[in-house]
Amino acid sequence: MSEVVMPDAMVSPAVGVPYVENPGGPVGDFSYVGIDAILEQMRRKAMKQGFELNIMVVGQSGLGKSTLMNTLFKSKVSRKSVQATGQEKIPKTIEIKSISHDIEEKGVRMKLTVIDTPGFGDQINNENCWRPIMKFINDQYEAYLQEEININRKKRIPDSRVHCCIYFIPPTGHCLRPLDVEFMRRLSKVVNIVPVIAKADTLTLEERDFFKKKIREELRANGIDVYPQKEFDEDAEDRMINEKIREMIPFAVVGSDQEYQVNGRRLLGRKTKWGTIEVENIAHCEFAYLRDLLIRSHMQNIKDITSSIHYEMYRVRRLNENNTVVAHANGVPEHHLAAHEM
Repeated sequence: MSEVVMPDAMVSPAVGVPYVENPGGPVGDFSYVGIDAILEQMRRKAMKQGFELNIMVVGQSGLGKSTLMNTLFKSKVSRKSVQATGQEKIPKTIEIKSISHDIEEKGVRMKLTVIDTPGFGDQINNENCWRPIMKFINDQYEAYLQEEININRKKRIPDSRVHCCIYFIPPTGHCLRPLDVEFMRRLSKVVNIVPVIAKADTLTLEERDFFKKKIREELRANGIDVYPQKEFDEDAEDRMINEKIREMIPFAVVGSDQEYQVNGRRLLGRKTKWGTIEVENIAHCEFAYLRDLLIRSHMQNIKDITSSIHYEMYRVRRLNENNTVVAHANGVPEHHLAAHEM
């Protein structure tokens, strides 16, 4: 019978690091278990799957919504509305349009969906113009819920839920319009809202600071909780970071997809007869802070709050409605239903 020779070194399949079996005594750190390898496993899995982000932009025409989205992702992710001709009219109702793009940077893939709402705030009577947008958001929750409760559900459910709504405030310099207050008051309960002052270069620095302070006061007075919401801060570190962001909201932004040469550097900006407004210069506007919030620091948190708070509230409400309907159909008395809900 031939002798089996064991190799001196083997490779750990989990982390790809060689280890040596040595009965004579320890060669390495035998207290090391390798739990930290889970981070690399998660990274590899995430890289394979890619990421999804669904952003809704809301605001009246002419506030630079498409330009800002193109600036954020440094690509043409949002189509500019065609200028209306003599025959074309402003839409009588709000049209909701979604455009998806695959973006890749340093091997990381992301499917970005931009949801535009042309027609919002452009009518003579804008009463209840938030309703089609609210319906669209809830429809995406419903579609996800129906996929989720299927017996043979998909391994990975397509996620069309709106993760964030960027709300564009006109740069009036005075106060929020009733339309702004009503929209944010209703929609902040179902989606993460990030308000921005559009075309902030039309305001002086003093006007901008006054306007931002006035908006924050009105948001508090009307009980509007925009992202990042205080109640969802996870710990003291979160609270400290988010408090700085809350002090800056609404972000005063300028968008541009034009590049200019300034002091030997090529940069995104808007050229005026007084000089060039540098989009990514925090001394000129707060675009960089908005970009960092949406992409570099809080993207995953925005998606988590959508899933665990906004969608969860919708899911619980819908399942309770279904249970109530079934109970009524089976003749269960009202007081039994009330006791169960408590």
